[in-house]
Amino acid sequence: MNKAYALFIFLFIPLLLLAAEVELGVDQFFKDPAFYKKIKGKNIGLITNHTAINKKFCPTIDYFKKKSSQYGFKIVALFSPEHGLSGAHYAAEKVEEKNEGDLRIYSLHGKDKRPSGEMLKEIDLLIYDIQEIGSRTYTYASTLFYAMEAAAAKKIPVIVLDRPNPMGGIIVDGPMLQEKWRSFIGYINVPYCHGMTIGELALFFNHEYKIGCPLVVIPMKGWKRSMTFMETGLQWIPTSPYIPEPDTPFFYASTGVLGALSIVNIGIGYTMPFKLIGAPWINGIQLAEKLNKQKLPGVHFVPICYRPFYGKFKGELCQGVKIVITDFKSYYPMKTQYLLIGMLKTIYPKEFKKRLQELSNDERKMFCHINGNEKIYYLLLHEKYAAWKLIQFEEAERQQFLEKRQKYLLY
Repeated sequence: MNKAYALFIFLFIPLLLLAAEVELGVDQFFKDPAFYKKIKGKNIGLITNHTAINKKFCPTIDYFKKKSSQYGFKIVALFSPEHGLSGAHYAAEKVEEKNEGDLRIYSLHGKDKRPSGEMLKEIDLLIYDIQEIGSRTYTYASTLFYAMEAAAAKKIPVIVLDRPNPMGGIIVDGPMLQEKWRSFIGYINVPYCHGMTIGELALFFNHEYKIGCPLVVIPMKGWKRSMTFMETGLQWIPTSPYIPEPDTPFFYASTGVLGALSIVNIGIGYTMPFKLIGAPWINGIQLAEKLNKQKLPGVHFVPICYRPFYGKFKGELCQGVKIVITDFKSYYPMKTQYLLIGMLKTIYPKEFKKRLQELSNDERKMFCHINGNEKIYYLLLHEKYAAWKLIQFEEAERQQFLEKRQKYLLY
């Protein structure tokens, strides 16, 4: 064996084996009679969107349509979440869907966020297949939870076709959710980064909140908790307009809360959504130096200059930092985010105080909803050096959650 061929075998064959390893819940469904017999003779409602494709790139909608006559079921309705069936709608935009012939298509992000009794009238069973991103505030999970509550009231079974958490199943980071701040952008009491798959979350929700929904989760094959999405060998479909790449979920959880303060630009309106922060009044070199001195694991901050095409500081020259994840296994998105927020307050107290004072009541409430509590807001308001208090916030509560979630883990 020549050296070049041996090197190829050593470097690339393990990658090919890894790429062939993970199969999704949708790929497993029609391989096991215990699964597909559950839908024989049923009228099916499919909660899905553009992210739901199987390993061979076939959309779940088309895949189930092709299987319907063979396995004796009928898809009678589709339900779409935020961003719509196609994924083209912007965040928080109301979505209206049009029926396709006899197939009813209902938006769960328009005038209704829950399936109504009328919508469920002809449905015997609901199937959910949507790619989530692993952050509590992303509403695809809330859509599932609302649907489970509606289904439980009608005693309609729900099947969840499981998919990977893009950040893996180990990282648990950020504050818990207080009941007072429960909403569509945070519906269950888990950390901001919970480290669970959508199927595991469904099991957690059904039991911990005593929903009583007849629930079945179709697990993946070959997925390991240590895997990021990049390691699954699966194709990433942008889950929404600003989550274009498989690593973006890490960055969404690294700057999205900061974005709610609207004090800096977080890459929305530029080419790297959520991957950087900047403002005309920031000294990028100074900020990067002070952030790197804190030595958070798995991250390095690089000075950057840029001009947003639209959004916050449109057309203005901004300085700031680009977040570089050096080790996805040891990186903590929310700890990084709270370091960014705290350091901005410390270095630029006038700009930070001015923006906090300018927050409307609705903006302040939204910030609290996103964090899941109001304590973060008051820490920022009153603490001169807030960074490490934010980073260490609710450490004990996260440890308690790790123990509680254990019985719902499938992998």
